[in-house]
Amino acid sequence: EERLRDLGGLALEMYKRDRFNAGLVVERCAELVAIEARVHEIDALLDGSSRLRRGTATCVCGAPFLLGARFCATCGRPMAEATAGAPNDRASK
Repeated sequence: EERLRDLGGLALEMYKRDRFNAGLVVERCAELVAIEARVHEIDALLDGSSRLRRGTATCVCGAPFLLGARFCATCGRPMAEATAGAPNDRASK
């Protein structure tokens, strides 16, 4: 939020001084977009972590899946196959 506010202040000052630098604004906007993307990535990781704690991301063998895993670390089953018959709340979402 602070960087977004600073971007607005920068644009206003450039306008007041009649020295608008589009390259600088684009650079700052790109930084903000990258930060926003990272925040969304972290939110998704946290969401996955909370699902693990609730027990929804488990293999049919009972082992929990690690974040980002494609295979069960315990039995080696692919995640899609290992969760096909397992009860979970993903289908209701």
